[in-house]
Amino acid sequence: MGKYNMRFIIPVALIAAMGGLLFGYDWVVIGGAKPFYERFFGITGNPGLQGFAMSSALIGCIFGAAISGWVTDQYGRKISLLICALLFTVSGLGTGMADHFGSFIFWRILGGFGIGIASAASPVYIAEITPPAFRGSFVSLNQLAIVVGILAAQIINYLIAEPVPEGATDVIISSSWNGQTGWRWMFWAESFPAFLFFLLAFFVPESPRWLIKEGKTEKALSILLRTGSSDYASNAFQEISGTLAREKQGFSLLRLMNRKVRKVVLLGIALAVFQQWCGINVVFNYAEEVFSSAGYSITSMLFNIVITGIINLIFTFVAIRTVDSAGRKSLMLIGSAGLAITYLILGAGYYFGFKGMPILVMVVIAIAIYAMSLAPVTWVVLSEIFPNSIRGSAMAVATSALWIASAVLVITFPYLHRLLKASGTFWVYSAICIAGFLLIFFRLPETKGKSLEKIESLMQT
Repeated sequence: MGKYNMRFIIPVALIAAMGGLLFGYDWVVIGGAKPFYERFFGITGNPGLQGFAMSSALIGCIFGAAISGWVTDQYGRKISLLICALLFTVSGLGTGMADHFGSFIFWRILGGFGIGIASAASPVYIAEITPPAFRGSFVSLNQLAIVVGILAAQIINYLIAEPVPEGATDVIISSSWNGQTGWRWMFWAESFPAFLFFLLAFFVPESPRWLIKEGKTEKALSILLRTGSSDYASNAFQEISGTLAREKQGFSLLRLMNRKVRKVVLLGIALAVFQQWCGINVVFNYAEEVFSSAGYSITSMLFNIVITGIINLIFTFVAIRTVDSAGRKSLMLIGSAGLAITYLILGAGYYFGFKGMPILVMVVIAIAIYAMSLAPVTWVVLSEIFPNSIRGSAMAVATSALWIASAVLVITFPYLHRLLKASGTFWVYSAICIAGFLLIFFRLPETKGKSLEKIESLMQT
């Protein structure tokens, strides 16, 4: 511990993790605003437009993630963080000011760009600026920030919204403060921390790995010396320089299919897709269907969502505490196996007609397992396993795959739910988790405590 300068590392990692906090807030805030902006824009009777509004940010996520590798490799990790902060600030203001549905969609897509870039840039930056011994915990801070952002959006939405009278019509809701102004403040609230993130990002240093890649070795060494002792800085500098010297640098999707790196890129894509297809996010996106199938009313459902948010936060702390001791692979194996078993039981509960508390307990257990394993650890692994020379490009591809998988999950759930009911749907997710367990067991090496350069060597064996 003594050879590392935590007074430098912790503030820098926390600032970078603000990208995750805004990612979480922007992703969830629309849920609380939904009953009000839909009536303001008059789309309550149009399922297509309702779905388009809910998923519009996802479009931006996919494209934002796709260009994140080019941005981070071409202009650096720090510039990427500044771009994220600016996008979150502007999109929050713009969405709240929208008076037409078209402009509302535009600003939501722009916010999605910010989510897509942040989901790749923040964990990569944190991974590259922190020492190997603590990297897992620090990268997990990004997931913790996402969870805090989600919970903050739920609380802020609740505090902003005025009580809705029982049996209020669409016209009454549309003309109320909630319908005219309240939903706007839900989006505007994001701009305050986003602008703070923009200001603070100016004070973080560039990633030393990117600086060395660009030939700015003196700056890189000075940052490594601020990170830790002279011995640490010297060793890290030599390791980074050695791996970067082996190949020509630069963003290139074609280089990702090179025989030497293709295996690890495909593994990263598979892990990213699995994190979404393990199914837990349907609880957040389709809480009404999940809980109404268990006999819960709308009011009870909203309370249950708060419970799931709190559990999500608590068990993310468990992941931060254990990721550098238990290890990445161990936690991901526990997560995939635990979810597979939980979904089998949950599906049986639905099949045999259980209602109320037993279903809620199993859903909460599933979220706890996900929060302490696959949710944060997948981001840690993705930030570690790709070689220095292609990290930005590979992270962009893996993150794009994650958001495409998320879109597929969101789109297919209603069809699965209609065709297989809740029981069959969760059994499908259980089967996917078993496949994920086998993938992790046979293909993913343990990366805890290793430098990024040693992991690169390990992945190529």
